[in-house]
Amino acid sequence: MTEFLNILLYIQIGLVLLCLYRIVRGPSIADRMVGIDIFGILVVGICAIIAIQTDRMFILDIGIAWIILSFVGTLSLAKYLGGRRLND
Repeated sequence: MTEFLNILLYIQIGLVLLCLYRIVRGPSIADRMVGIDIFGILVVGICAIIAIQTDRMFILDIGIAWIILSFVGTLSLAKYLGGRRLND
């Protein structure tokens, strides 16, 4: 089980690096935002794997906080790209 989780962890770390490349080199703001969203999802997965491996469940709280902030950021950017103000 631990070896399987290690393989999953390394795969997710590799995917995080690909997302970082997309975030840095994205041709448009929307591409970069999608990269940031996927990055957040992968970070939550990494937090879950580390929480299972170390048996420390507070790491899941970090992942949940991360995904909430990512959601708020996505909503803010969607409003910005739509030409609307944040309080509309």
